[in-house]
Amino acid sequence: MPMNKVSQAFEIEQAQLDWLGQVAEQYGLADEAKSLRVLLDFAIQDADNDLIFAPQNARCRFCG
Repeated sequence: MPMNKVSQAFEIEQAQLDWLGQVAEQYGLADEAKSLRVLLDFAIQDADNDLIFAPQNARCRFCG
């Protein structure tokens, strides 16, 4: 599998970062970045974009 990782800064909530860390620890992943890459790969390959980004699902728990 080709490795073409790039460094990118994203703004996320602390609770989201904490969850990524918990998932990494629970499943023996290297770190939060690996947890995020797993999520992204799943979304790209197996998820339904219309379902993920439908207005009723594209929500922010932190926006009020």
